[in-house]
Amino acid sequence: MDTTKAAVVVGIDGSEPGLRAVRLAAAEATRQHRPLRVVHAFVWPLLRVPVGPPKGGPPGSGLRHQAERMLAEAVAVAEAAAPGITVTGEIVDGEAAAVLLGQSTRAALIVIGDRGLGGFASLLLGSVAVQVSAYAAGPVLVARGAERSDGPVVVGVDGSPRSSAAVAFAADQAIRRGTELVALHAWRHPASEGPGDMQPLIYDEREVSDEERRVLAESTAGLDERYPGLTVTRRVVRGRAGRALVEESRRAQLVVVGARGLGGFAALVLGSVSHTVLHHSACPVAVLRHEE
Repeated sequence: MDTTKAAVVVGIDGSEPGLRAVRLAAAEATRQHRPLRVVHAFVWPLLRVPVGPPKGGPPGSGLRHQAERMLAEAVAVAEAAAPGITVTGEIVDGEAAAVLLGQSTRAALIVIGDRGLGGFASLLLGSVAVQVSAYAAGPVLVARGAERSDGPVVVGVDGSPRSSAAVAFAADQAIRRGTELVALHAWRHPASEGPGDMQPLIYDEREVSDEERRVLAESTAGLDERYPGLTVTRRVVRGRAGRALVEESRRAQLVVVGARGLGGFAALVLGSVSHTVLHHSACPVAVLRHEE
């Protein structure tokens, strides 16, 4: 194992979703032949809460020791899940999202659970997962739904430059997992040609469908040459992209989306499609940002 490579980083908080993320991260580190770093964000010093053993308390008590035990457990889970990879653990003072965003600038991949401790039971996705997916400097893998060893890797394609990173990441994942890549493009109305364009009230659905197929073909052109042995299935559907990807997730082992695609407001870092998939996917989700 080359420990000079950028690591796969997984965030933990002692919750069961956090340990699922550890197992997912260990598998990913194995596939990428990278070291794994387990990180726990220790927020209490920022809140000026005493973290040492209470006066008169037993040895090994206190918040700092509790965090160390939590970290040791997660490292042990990672080592058991993927023998042979290099696993290290680190406690970093700070709030969880901020710590993981800082880690993302030098990590190959950030892996997180969909929900952690302290969340409202009714929330389908925790606030840390939303923030890290939206603002991380690199790819983010969210441990959602069921982990499967079969099924395709599915990527959402909208024809924008922002989806190119998602397509490349998904193709690499499909090769590493030894499975096919399903490139899905969804449309509801004819695409506008520029800001302020009115969508036509009457149009030839067959012509529009042919145009959407061309968009998908251009967005995935060259994959067969760049990734020898990769099987690519290109699928065009009519309907909402988020809903179509969630449906595909029921059979997939991974869904890959761009953080924001066509039609989004510039101020929205996480678009409606990625938001829908993150909240409702039946399998793990990878989110890729495109740097302007």
